[in-house]
Amino acid sequence: MVRYAAAALATNPEKTALARGEYLRTHFKNMREVAAALTGLKLTKAYTYLSDVSDHKQIIPFRRFAGGVGRASQAKQFKATQGRWPEKSVKFITRLLKNAESNADAKSLELEELFIKNIVVQQAPKTRRRTYRAHGRINPYQGHPCHVEVILSVSGEQVERSKDKDAVASLASLNRRQVARKRIEAARA
Repeated sequence: MVRYAAAALATNPEKTALARGEYLRTHFKNMREVAAALTGLKLTKAYTYLSDVSDHKQIIPFRRFAGGVGRASQAKQFKATQGRWPEKSVKFITRLLKNAESNADAKSLELEELFIKNIVVQQAPKTRRRTYRAHGRINPYQGHPCHVEVILSVSGEQVERSKDKDAVASLASLNRRQVARKRIEAARA
């Protein structure tokens, strides 16, 4: 089995499902912004969001790789000004999410409870071509593919915090003199 870059995030392997795509021929920068927009969403909500993006009803906000990206009013709901509708990246990430969902189904995880724990996007080696310029010159004409890893997880039940841990935590934040004073006061009482 291959090693996942974000395998350390999957603390409970029985509750997580993984999928990965390598050397995907879609732009790395676009895929990174799509992944950032999807991380943390429930899987069903992610599917509807991606279908809305392909229909141009919602937008992918471009935050890091935003040089030359036009402004769009749809980006206001994400507290951003710039955004795009990267169709090819949306298509690839939808396929990966479907694959991860079927992996989760094979592990008999609850499909309604799945959420996107993490998406890792890394640059793959550039594909090299050439383009011909004026006066007999040649310039590189490179593609920027990417590797993508998706980790789906089942949202765990919330556990109430124990009371005795709070007492230990309050002592841990005190310095040595304050702890000694508390002990003396407790002994007097």
